[in-house]
Amino acid sequence: MGLIRKDYILDRWIYYASSRGKRPKEFKTATLKEESKICFFCPGNEHLTPPEIGRVEYKGSWKMRWFLNKFPAVEQKNHSNPKSKKFLSESPNYGVHEIIVETNHHKSQLWDLPVKDYIGLLEVYKIRINALGRQKMIKYAEIFKNHGKDAGTSLLHSHSQVMALTQIPKLISEEISAAKKHKKCPYCEIIKLESKSKRKIFETKNVLAFAPFASRFNYEAWIFPKQHKKTLGELNDEELKDFAAAMKKILFKLKKLNASYNFYLHYSPQKENLHFHIEIAPRIATWGGFELSTDFIINSVMPEDAARFYRGR
Repeated sequence: MGLIRKDYILDRWIYYASSRGKRPKEFKTATLKEESKICFFCPGNEHLTPPEIGRVEYKGSWKMRWFLNKFPAVEQKNHSNPKSKKFLSESPNYGVHEIIVETNHHKSQLWDLPVKDYIGLLEVYKIRINALGRQKMIKYAEIFKNHGKDAGTSLLHSHSQVMALTQIPKLISEEISAAKKHKKCPYCEIIKLESKSKRKIFETKNVLAFAPFASRFNYEAWIFPKQHKKTLGELNDEELKDFAAAMKKILFKLKKLNASYNFYLHYSPQKENLHFHIEIAPRIATWGGFELSTDFIINSVMPEDAARFYRGR
């Protein structure tokens, strides 16, 4: 029997058609062959990237480093107010677009790295959000990762991206508006609910990971701090460690499918009260005409089945 489910607080509906689905191992994709060419992100090729903004040192070399994207989607040029005329509005794409190289090992992907490296990466995310958030005109620094061809990556060497924007992203604004309709933080209540559900993936005293009730993506997973924290910077050392462990567990399972995936951080802009979390979106299914024409999504994997896959039983 098929189901239609609504997101916890957003006006977003998902159609579930599990009869169209497969067993987890049948989602596994082929490994792409790497073309032999120079990798801009490898040690020794630092001169091929824009000037370095920062790095994490390790044994006399770098372990992680970050710099401006050589082919940015937004740039720190020509900021001006939007121009509008009847139906037409435009403004320069002002912002900052950075690359964070997550490892100096060319063939190691994030899912191969130990938990301590995830902790280090989350610390770098904090540094970049704080630094970019202090810049004039910047309202939000979105951090995301594209892994695999179907997730939009163009370079094999493991990396994340940061886009600092003059606008708060539409999805963040929608979450804030929806949360304000409740007397208390709805995500705090959702965490309590999902900690007792079949959608739970991983739990510690600090963190809960679960497959969301109305997941858009096959094997989608969310990670939340149990305490109401608005930004990554508010997490203490134990919470950060547990967040890293949850990310490692989920991505390591996705490695078995060799799945392309995206993940992204949702944090609260200044003067707002959004519950910080990370969403992991495997890019296994291709959205077609139904999704594009209706803005409804068909998902062939029930979140309860996704959580069972991640739990390993």
